[in-house]
Amino acid sequence: MAALLALDDATVRFGGRAVLDGVDLEVAEHEIVCVLGPSGSGKSTLLRAVAGLQPLDAGRVFLGGRDQAGVPAHKRGVGLMFQDHQLFPQRDVGGNVAFGLRMHGAGRSEQASRVVELLELVGLPGAERRAVAALSGGEQQRVALARALAPRPSLLMLDEPLGQLDRSLRERLVVELRQLFGELGTTVLAVTHDQGEAFALADRVVVMRDGRIAQSGTPLDVWRHPADAFVARFLGFDNVVEGAVSVSGDAADTPWGKLPVPAGSPPGPGKILVRPAGVRLVAAADAQLTCTVTARTFRGTHVALQLEPEDAPRLEAACALRDAPEQGAEVGVAFDAAEIVMLGEGPAT
Repeated sequence: MAALLALDDATVRFGGRAVLDGVDLEVAEHEIVCVLGPSGSGKSTLLRAVAGLQPLDAGRVFLGGRDQAGVPAHKRGVGLMFQDHQLFPQRDVGGNVAFGLRMHGAGRSEQASRVVELLELVGLPGAERRAVAALSGGEQQRVALARALAPRPSLLMLDEPLGQLDRSLRERLVVELRQLFGELGTTVLAVTHDQGEAFALADRVVVMRDGRIAQSGTPLDVWRHPADAFVARFLGFDNVVEGAVSVSGDAADTPWGKLPVPAGSPPGPGKILVRPAGVRLVAAADAQLTCTVTARTFRGTHVALQLEPEDAPRLEAACALRDAPEQGAEVGVAFDAAEIVMLGEGPAT
């Protein structure tokens, strides 16, 4: 599939510090790519550089194979939707949606038909004359999306598009967005700090750290095989420990005892991730480790347990509500090899 967007060694410096540090990235036509990362990782700067709102100090941005050096933002043919929507309060819904069309010289009849089409598409049929101030947060998000889609941009870019909405609304809208972009064949580059949102929306997830790409892959690949300890912890996995893999490559000595590791793991020192689902509560006779339950948190589908072994790092486990022991209980723990991952060292910093 051809790359609609390509960044080649893209670099942006603020005060001598590289906030975007030699980034190479391609987004294929019709692909949905979500860029994840903590605050200050460079994800929003990347978006602004592609849009032409932030000049590069080095490197190049290509759209449709054309170098965008010197091309102003309004001539790049991209749509941009911000977290705060930035709707025009003095215009009604129809006026907001039609704004980009007017800027592109569309006639009144074309504007009117396109507005009707888009409001139907985003689930707000007949809302043309409604005041922006009378809309809910979710409705404003839909209007902003319709406005961004109106000029038929070659690339749609979303900057924390659902960040101001409550969780239940975000979860519903992200499913609708995924379906909508699939139906339209829209190419999307989105940035967010919410991995749940990114994993539900994206064909490919890009995790950034300190202006660089730490990992890129499908949501399933990134979730199953975090590239390093930074990515694992960013995804919410805290069970990361140093270990030494045996010569046979199937076990490792760790502070939690001997753990099974994926067959063929390179022998020697390394970092090991045990997903919470891989920390199993077992009878004392089958235990590899004995721990005290120091906290338990109800997570809807399961209970997260904080376990404190003696003279070893804390562990997080996940279990069904009916099986969750009380805080202060002593439990036996064994480890499931299918939930253990050998982590890479990550980029030098």
